[in-house]
Amino acid sequence: MELSYILNELAEDRDEYFRAMAPPIVQTSNFGFKRVDELRAAFADEYSGWLYSRGLNPTVEILRKKLAALDGAEDCLVFNSGAAAIFAAVLANVKAGDHIVSVRSAYGWAKKMFEVILPRFGITHTYVKGTDIAEFQQATTQATTLYYLESPGSWTYELQDLKAIAVLAKQRSIITICDNSHCSPLYQQPIAMGIDLVLQSATKYISGHSDTIAGVLSGSSAVIERIFNSEYMNIGSGIQPFNAWLLLRGLRTLPLRLEQASQTALKVLTYLKQHERVEEVIYPLDPAFPQFELAQQQMKGAGGLITFVIKAASVDEVERFCESLKHIAMAVSWGGHESLIIPRCAGIPRAAFIAGSREHRMLRLYTGLEAADYLIIDLEQAFAAIRQK
Repeated sequence: MELSYILNELAEDRDEYFRAMAPPIVQTSNFGFKRVDELRAAFADEYSGWLYSRGLNPTVEILRKKLAALDGAEDCLVFNSGAAAIFAAVLANVKAGDHIVSVRSAYGWAKKMFEVILPRFGITHTYVKGTDIAEFQQATTQATTLYYLESPGSWTYELQDLKAIAVLAKQRSIITICDNSHCSPLYQQPIAMGIDLVLQSATKYISGHSDTIAGVLSGSSAVIERIFNSEYMNIGSGIQPFNAWLLLRGLRTLPLRLEQASQTALKVLTYLKQHERVEEVIYPLDPAFPQFELAQQQMKGAGGLITFVIKAASVDEVERFCESLKHIAMAVSWGGHESLIIPRCAGIPRAAFIAGSREHRMLRLYTGLEAADYLIIDLEQAFAAIRQK
């Protein structure tokens, strides 16, 4: 299916809404029926029609079809956050006594689920770095039912060999889930590599405007319907019609924004790699990246995320660098129009900072839609602010 068709036409039956180019926001909580038999049928199978917008809604339906097509999946569900998509995907595929093998670099709220919530129900987990298939083989037990992946990870961008892990999982009847937030469906398609369920934070590139939060979970029709009829409806974490409409708007420009962020990242990467105050730069499609060949095989692009290690003798220098930036905002997340930076040391007490720690001196930069030179000038004056002290 052509990308242009998916983004601009798929599921948009314009004859049903006055030939409007932008689909309407069907801002309703429920839907009316003329016959009791119709209502009875809706109660019996809410997945097949309109009953109550906690389940299905026409605006959300347009978005679902587009996102499933982008992922190369049969179907998908859209949640009110990426964390909600993670929660439903994992919860739907484990039971008491099961064991999960997860990458160590997984998103913080996924790890909170593994470490705090699931142990209450007798579900255990093992973390692996994930860069070697042998780690999964060694960590798998008789009770293992789920492999949880995130490729690339969100700080140092470790990759998993998705095809190899999918083969291993299928041999042992283990479900695979991959967080694809880093790449988006345009730059990586885990389902095509054999992964069962793929999720992502649509807050990032799909939205693109830093004005809504959402999550996507894609997979086979049978699995998605099963999750809809249980975890999705029980938790009540479906996206609202207006937020779905914002994501539809974001999809229109997704290829252009991803390309801009990626091209800018490569220029900023070149600048950072030659800077005297930068110890290391990490980017999956940089030839110096340890898994560069695998990145080329699995990913069509790497987007706008760059991690670099600043040479700093104290936490004061790291903080001074970040606080001296005039145009790059200090904030979490990525994928919007604006460039962002976050220091790893913000997640630890100041007194615990270790100048010799590579991790404590890491900064994650997201290059947005600004011109590369504009960002480089901002970075340069922030480096100068360190030298002046």
